Amino acid sequence: MKVVFRMSQPELHVFTRSDLADLEISPAEVITAVREGYLALANGNSRCPTKLMMPLPDVERDAVSYSMLGYDANSQHVGFKTSYRQGSDNRAKYYTAISLYDDTTGLPFVLMDCDRVGSSRTPATTALIAEVCAKPGAQSALMIGTGVQGHNTLPYLLTVLPDLERLMLFGTHPDGIASCVATFKKHFPDREIELVSDVPSAVAASDIAVVASGRAAHPKVQTSWLKSGGLVISVASKGLASSALQEADYAIATSEGQLGVTGSRFAAADGRATIDAEFPDVLAGRAPGRRSLKDRVFAFSSGMVITDIPVAHLLATRAIAAGRGQRVRLWS
Repeated sequence: MKVVFRMSQPELHVFTRSDLADLEISPAEVITAVREGYLALANGNSRCPTKLMMPLPDVERDAVSYSMLGYDANSQHVGFKTSYRQGSDNRAKYYTAISLYDDTTGLPFVLMDCDRVGSSRTPATTALIAEVCAKPGAQSALMIGTGVQGHNTLPYLLTVLPDLERLMLFGTHPDGIASCVATFKKHFPDREIELVSDVPSAVAASDIAVVASGRAAHPKVQTSWLKSGGLVISVASKGLASSALQEADYAIATSEGQLGVTGSRFAAADGRATIDAEFPDVLAGRAPGRRSLKDRVFAFSSGMVITDIPVAHLLATRAIAAGRGQRVRLWS
């Protein structure tokens, strides 16, 4: 049963990262919320303009800011998400927040740290892409990267595709590897993850390869390494060769507009990055996830606020029920 909290005056529930960190939310709940968010967009009920990205002029700091705006028809909330990162690999200098406004009352609802949201909705998107784009009967999946986006990927994949038999993980940071394994064991204590060191061989052995590595301390993944019928999913990764999209037999993106903003390095020589379908249409059954069982499929996953909003709403309502956070009357 979905719990809905309505505000009666203009104030915000404010939740910190620690307020949200230990809230229990299952992979199935997140996947359902993300699925419904995409389907509402595909059906024309939600709105999701292209992400705005602005690199800052001081190249030595390598800073970048993002902003996203959208409306989720299921929760009937408008969401504004902002992100700032100083340094391409500096996790300590990455800050992201989301605010929600209730369109049924016209009142503000929450302002919250968005780290937990992003680390949940991204692997949910990965799992849904695998569900509709992997070849039928997929047996093996590889996760490349042990950062924040990698922790939940394998348990979310296994939630959607329970028949996966071989689950592989490549990483270079011992703490990240240990954390990924611990997160997986929390959800699937009876299953094992196989740690791999040879990325090209592991990709060639996988039906599904998810690339979410940062600095890519491995050979850059090429779509041509995939076995016949394989699927490679790029999750904001520098670990894929710039030719990965052009090598694919079939290509999708969560958003073609955002592919042009955050995935421009995959463009062809003429500057165009052409895909065959957008993922919301594939999920809604309006476009195929592949043309044939032999297709090597490339999928570009770029974060969309249309998935942030329902996951943020889910976390916020659970946090309110648990008595977390504080109320701030900014407009008093």
